[in-house]
Amino acid sequence: MSILRSSISVEHLSHRGQEVLGLFFPYDTNLIDFSKKLGAKWSKTKRCWWIRDTQENRRRLEEELSGDDRYPVPTIAKETAETSVSQKDLVPNEYRNRLKRRRYSESTYKTYCYLFNEFLHHIHPTSHFDFKESDIRKYQDWLVQVRKVSISTQNQAINAIKFYLEKVAMGKRKTYYIERPIKAKKLPSVLSEEEVMALFNATKNLKHLTALSMIYGSGMRLSELLNLRIRDIDTNRNLISIRGGKGKKDRVTLLGESIKPLLRQYLHTYKPNYWFLEGPGRHRYSASSIRSFLKRNAKSAGITVEVTPHMLRHSFATHLLDRGTDLRYIQQLLGHHSPNTTAIYTHVSTKNLQNIKSPFDQLTNDNQLDINYLKNK
Repeated sequence: MSILRSSISVEHLSHRGQEVLGLFFPYDTNLIDFSKKLGAKWSKTKRCWWIRDTQENRRRLEEELSGDDRYPVPTIAKETAETSVSQKDLVPNEYRNRLKRRRYSESTYKTYCYLFNEFLHHIHPTSHFDFKESDIRKYQDWLVQVRKVSISTQNQAINAIKFYLEKVAMGKRKTYYIERPIKAKKLPSVLSEEEVMALFNATKNLKHLTALSMIYGSGMRLSELLNLRIRDIDTNRNLISIRGGKGKKDRVTLLGESIKPLLRQYLHTYKPNYWFLEGPGRHRYSASSIRSFLKRNAKSAGITVEVTPHMLRHSFATHLLDRGTDLRYIQQLLGHHSPNTTAIYTHVSTKNLQNIKSPFDQLTNDNQLDINYLKNK
């Protein structure tokens, strides 16, 4: 297979707190396969494939890209005085401290700091003391037209800047004349009950199966599973206490009776000390690990769509609704503040729709459709 290796540029980057090599090239399936062969991962934020910057990986890059004078090995761009600015953390300490004092979640903390830092880089050398609304609009244009971020990321970027203006700079709460993107009204993606069972049967690891079963069986969020403690599980009453869920709210959800044998086997085998799911060193299990084995097992199960942990939560709600559970109870189990949020599952549930007869069926029942005269072309 021929690959135009000269079209790959390699840059030294800082990503997620580590030094990496970014592989940049126009979209090409051959080049994507080449990157995967190197063990590279895709970064949505950097818009490139990346591998850790080690001597071994640099050697592998040279070996893979050498051997043909027509396709010279690209020079790895090193950090210069100009590019070093983009590697700096320009977020003021008070911004971080204010997020912590207000007890924002770890996920929100990281997202706001990352996006506000990106904004400060974009307006550099203008400081966070001096930027104007026009700077925010130009940053928005760059997010949409250059980075091509999602609507959700665009909204988060605006919120990160508003947090600085209102909570750090202590400006008055006001309406900023900044265009918000029109949010798409997408329906949640769900798996059928048959697909969920196929996923479980394809999951051969005890800890992995327990994790997926807990999300689907209780409807908890991935972050809530990772923060779940052993003492939060009440096997006598078949209840799970969710502490400090989204919006810092506590709630109670279900522990299925049929999951208890799996739960006992998991606890006996792994003997977790504090967190329900623990990784190396008894630390909390990582979200990336769960996403990784879920994706792998879904592929083994023959599920063609991309499966995420949140899709199991959506499936929990939809399957409860299909079986006649009152929407108010589902709202309580999911921890939704507004019933309108839960009501979206009525648009996903297909049980009642499947009982509706198509007008085409009614028409062809009353009249015989002659298809024998139809031609192939």
